[in-house]
Amino acid sequence: MTNGRLFLIPSPLGDNNPSEVIPGSVLEIITHIRKYVVEETRTARRYLSSAGLKGRIGELEFRELNEHTKPAEVEALLELFHDADGKPCDVGLISEAGLPAVADPGAALVALCHVHEIRVIPLVGPSSLMLALMGSGLNGQSFSFQGYLPAKTDERRKAIREMESLSARLGQTEIFIETPYRNDSMLSDLKAVLQPSTKLCIAADITLPEETIITRTVRQWKSYNMQIGKRPCVFLILADRNR
Repeated sequence: MTNGRLFLIPSPLGDNNPSEVIPGSVLEIITHIRKYVVEETRTARRYLSSAGLKGRIGELEFRELNEHTKPAEVEALLELFHDADGKPCDVGLISEAGLPAVADPGAALVALCHVHEIRVIPLVGPSSLMLALMGSGLNGQSFSFQGYLPAKTDERRKAIREMESLSARLGQTEIFIETPYRNDSMLSDLKAVLQPSTKLCIAADITLPEETIITRTVRQWKSYNMQIGKRPCVFLILADRNR
């Protein structure tokens, strides 16, 4: 039996008009897909409506895949790839923001598709991680994404020290993210723990009119008064190998 395909559909990083950040070829593909696996249905419906499907949202089928989805529920999503007559169906995977399956629960569906020989097609769109790295001026030849750091202060500070040590040893940029309401606590810990010569980049509201990308040494950050607030933010550090 021929299988359908899984399209990995990028979404804007904020309240952009999709045409500003999503290629026209991707917006065209969206118009032909009727089944979607999404992190949050309300957000996905709003995105697809603004992407050209306004008035047609009622024709679409949505299934949610998020951090609460159980393995058996992920497995059940395979039924989307065929209709009632067994004919193959294409499915779109949409994250809350940016690229699906990158720091995103949708990776579980992508892995399952590979097991079942369902073709996976990643589409072009905005990545906060890569855009932050591009704009940081830090090492783009060697870098590592560390995801979310621990929420507890002591554990988070330990993780920061370990990242800095790794960066100094390998000369690589360390990239990480935080839940928006802990952004300022993260910045405070970074200034308290990192060596003065370590470079720190704060990249907030990427692709939005309020976009801010600033790289300074930690010594400079200590005299730089900045409140990130709850803006979507990416943090990057690069340690001084001669410290």
